[in-house]
Amino acid sequence: MKLTTILCCAWLIFFGVSAAVWALTGFDLVAFLTFGNMIAYRAVLTLAGVGALWLMFWLIAFRPTHELR
Repeated sequence: MKLTTILCCAWLIFFGVSAAVWALTGFDLVAFLTFGNMIAYRAVLTLAGVGALWLMFWLIAFRPTHELR
């Protein structure tokens, strides 16, 4: 479970960097890595959505910030 959370965080960090590259240069890194294939592009974006949902579940279920109060 911890490994899944770390992988989802890494995946979302990759998408954040990719979005920053696209915003600053206009170069779509995800489209480049999927060779312009729209099916693969959408599959990669779906994985980002699943990663975000997993992290939302993890934050609600396990409350890792509970001790910060």
